[in-house]
Amino acid sequence: MSRLTRPARIALKVAVSGAVIAYLVWQIDVGRAVDLVGSSNGLALLGALALFLATTWGMAWRWQLLLAARGIRERLGFLTGLYFVGYAAGQVLPTSIGGDAVRIVEHGRKHPGRRGEVAAAILLERVIGSAGTLVMVAVGLAVAAGRFRGIGYLVWIEAVSVALVAAGFFLMFSTRARARLGLLRPLAARLRVEGPASSVYEGLHGYRDHPRALSAVLGVTVVLQAARIAAIWLCGEAVGVDVSPLVYVILGPLLFLVMMVPFTINGLGVREAFFVAFLGRFGVDADAAFATGFLFYAVTIATALPGGAILLWRSARPALLGTPRA
Repeated sequence: MSRLTRPARIALKVAVSGAVIAYLVWQIDVGRAVDLVGSSNGLALLGALALFLATTWGMAWRWQLLLAARGIRERLGFLTGLYFVGYAAGQVLPTSIGGDAVRIVEHGRKHPGRRGEVAAAILLERVIGSAGTLVMVAVGLAVAAGRFRGIGYLVWIEAVSVALVAAGFFLMFSTRARARLGLLRPLAARLRVEGPASSVYEGLHGYRDHPRALSAVLGVTVVLQAARIAAIWLCGEAVGVDVSPLVYVILGPLLFLVMMVPFTINGLGVREAFFVAFLGRFGVDADAAFATGFLFYAVTIATALPGGAILLWRSARPALLGTPRA
C-alpha cells in the first residue's frame, strides 16, 4: 500500500475531526453547553491557567536536567521560551509531537554539532513523560479500587501501555538490544537515515550512565502531572461538575495518553469526546462534560499564547531593527 501524501493525511484528519464534532453536536445540547461555558467560574479558570503556565516552566526545568546530564548547559529562560514556542506550534501540528519536532529543530540550530543529543533529550523527555503518566494512572486505579465500577478495562490499557514503555526503555538502554539494532544499519543506509538515526540512538543510549538524572526527571514529571490533573479538575469545577477529584486522577493521565496519538488536527473533537465518554460513566451529563473539555482546550490555547507572541516578535524584529532577513 502506498503511503498517503501529506495533503491526504491532513484531509483525513480534518474529516475525522468533522465526524467526531458532528457526533458530539448530536449528543449534546449545544445551547446549554454554550451557557455553561459562558457562565463558568472565572477564578477557577485562572487557577487552571496558572497551573499550566507554572508546569510549563517545570517541564523546561526537566528538559534542562536532561541536557545538563550530557554536558549541554542552557539557561532555563531560553528553554522555557522554546517550550512555549513548541506549544504554539502544537496548535497547528499533529498533537504534542509536532511541538517536540519544532523544539528539536530550534534547539538543534544552536548546537549544530550535537543535534543527535539535542533530539535525544527531547525524545527521552517524552518517553519519561509517558512513564510518569502511567505512574499516575496506576495511582488513580489503586485509589479507585472498590470505589468505582466499570473501570476494569483501564487495567488492560495500563498493562499494554506499561509493556510498550518498558520495551522502549529496553531498546534505548540495553547493550544487548544495541548490538542487535546494528542489524538495521543496511536498511537505514538504504533509506538514507543511517547517520541521523545512529546519532539520536547513541544520544539516547548514553543516558544509561545517568540513572540519577533519569530518576530526578521522572519524579519531577509525576509532580507536574499531578498539577495538570488539578488544572483539569478546576475546569470541571468552573462549570459545576460535581464528582470526586479521584475521577480526575484517573481521567487526566488517560487524556494525556490519548492526546499523544495524532487522530485529528491538535486533538480537535477527540479531546471533547473523551471527556463526554469518560465523565458520563460517573453520572456527568454530556453538556457539562463537553464544557469541561472545551474549557480545558481553552486553557491549553491560552498557554500557547506566549509562544505565539515569541514567534511574532521574531518575525517583526528584523523589520523593526531595519535589518534584512537571512
